[in-house]
Amino acid sequence: MRRILILAATLGSAAMMLGALGFQYIGEMAPCKMCYWQRYPHVAAVGIGILALLLPGAGLTALLYLGALAALITGGIGVYHTGVERGYWEGPTTCTSSPIGGLSPEQLMEQIMGAPLVRCDEVPWELFSLSMASWNAIISFALACLWIAAARSKP
Repeated sequence: MRRILILAATLGSAAMMLGALGFQYIGEMAPCKMCYWQRYPHVAAVGIGILALLLPGAGLTALLYLGALAALITGGIGVYHTGVERGYWEGPTTCTSSPIGGLSPEQLMEQIMGAPLVRCDEVPWELFSLSMASWNAIISFALACLWIAAARSKP
């Protein structure tokens, strides 16, 4: 059962990465900075899952909890990103809009030229009123549960 749970969690993160790349390259939706942040833990989780499947034995439980941590991190980033998209809080100044009041024409031009191409505070796609960041959070927390179940299961 443990190997099935590890495989499911690993494939889940791999599917999330394939989905993100599909939206990026097939759907032509360029990711924002926080979208990239959400990808890194999924890549780590896939690597952890491959290691766990290839190197069973002592220390495997710690590795599985590390997979859960990766899933929790990307889920947390997804929650943060969702809050930025919904306007609950501000995101990083490098990927959200900021007020232009009180700027000189030169400062405004500098702000425009230095602005990122993709903003983190806009929702480019949603399903059932949930953005990609929201779906990432939900699915990632479910994947964390799989990792934890694998860690607690008998070898």
